[in-house]
Amino acid sequence: MRTAPTILHLDMDAFYASAEQAAKPSLRGKAVVVGGLGPRGVVATASYEARKFGVHSAMPMGQARRLAPNAAYLVPRFALYRDISDQVMALLRELSPLVEPLSLDEAFVDLEAGGVADDQASALAVGERLRADIKAVTGLAGSVGLAACKMLAKIASEDAKPDGLRLIVPGTERDLLAPMSVRTLPGVGPATGDHLRRGGIMTVGEIAEAGEDELVRLLGKSHGSALYAMALARDERPVVAERESKSVSVEDTYDVDIHDRVRVRGEVARLADRCVERLRAAGHSGRTIVLKVRRFDFSTLTRSETLRGPTDDPGVVREAAARLLESVDTTGGVRLLGVGVTGLADYTQEDLFAQAQAQAEAEEAMETQREAEAQAQGERAGEAPAEAVGEGEGETVEVPVAPAERRWAAGHDVRHAEYGHGWVQGSGLGRVTVRFETPESSVPGRVRTFRTDDPELEPAEPLPLVASPEALEPR
Repeated sequence: MRTAPTILHLDMDAFYASAEQAAKPSLRGKAVVVGGLGPRGVVATASYEARKFGVHSAMPMGQARRLAPNAAYLVPRFALYRDISDQVMALLRELSPLVEPLSLDEAFVDLEAGGVADDQASALAVGERLRADIKAVTGLAGSVGLAACKMLAKIASEDAKPDGLRLIVPGTERDLLAPMSVRTLPGVGPATGDHLRRGGIMTVGEIAEAGEDELVRLLGKSHGSALYAMALARDERPVVAERESKSVSVEDTYDVDIHDRVRVRGEVARLADRCVERLRAAGHSGRTIVLKVRRFDFSTLTRSETLRGPTDDPGVVREAAARLLESVDTTGGVRLLGVGVTGLADYTQEDLFAQAQAQAEAEEAMETQREAEAQAQGERAGEAPAEAVGEGEGETVEVPVAPAERRWAAGHDVRHAEYGHGWVQGSGLGRVTVRFETPESSVPGRVRTFRTDDPELEPAEPLPLVASPEALEPR
């Protein structure tokens, strides 16, 4: 293990919620919860103000609402989060070629490999400068941990939260770790923690005292030996530069189980199209199509089909996903569907005629499905079809069909022709409430309510949190 604290761990503070607070002046200093808002939704991120009420990530949204009924509950805006993440990761790559992202808001950096730090003083200087640069470029705060290994750098950044920096001086690691809970160590979850507790081991220091043989007896050779080494502050894992994704997938969880087979087919086709959009955006194609189905009883099934060569054709992916669906019984209802593509490549090798034919057939099937759904909906409502024959022979009367009500997700961006940029506070009963403010607003914006079909109100792209991100000053 190295002797200088040149492994850096960055963790953005309450990332999604902080981004929403930065974008919406009226929510600054308020409890904000980001996640799925349906009955089966879970919390993705809670602001520090919301955490005071006991709300935390992965908590069922219903429980969060009971704990913090007055918090702002928002649907995630992943496009905005990805843009901010790209800015942060670009700053990290200026420091070193060895950057290992763990998620959109978290990464390890090997400062020594970048030649920017080789001792405690230089590592501290880099950490402080990084925090300042992130604040200048994104307007958000990130916490930094510095240590001689990855495990300790992550522990340090957690201890530094929120908006801080912590450096663990080499040589002090064991004394620091000894009183900490065994759950502090990577790989120790609730099950392993309970197993250790039953063996009388509750702190990291007690793991070190127990010895490797006892850990192996309790947890097995691989896990026991690794855990004992970490308790001694030994972590030789290198920082591994970002690897290309091995798969691209999308999935949706439904508030109410889907029983209608026609709708299930439609959802699978829609997910296939979204998956291909992501695939193309990443500049990839793939050979294996994967369908994921979680049924009403929480049983999860996956089916896959491997093509002759890589494809990024939506018709081919839709057709393959539809074939896979035919082998799955969805009679009892479906709570989650997903479509993915694996075996990624940066080229395509499908028969073009087969692709075109598959796409035409898929589009024809989708059109037939839409017509069937529209007819069924009309019959349930007691309505006539869109075209009816009038009293005069050969006369056709157009019967207008009401357009589907537009949906406005809480927290998402909109633009009004008169009032400008704003965000959705809530919607329902044919109305949508919008607060008109931008990240640069000095005071909370005005609130107005519109009909959901107001032609002057349109969805909008997120605004940057920092109006004019200029290049940083030379170092």
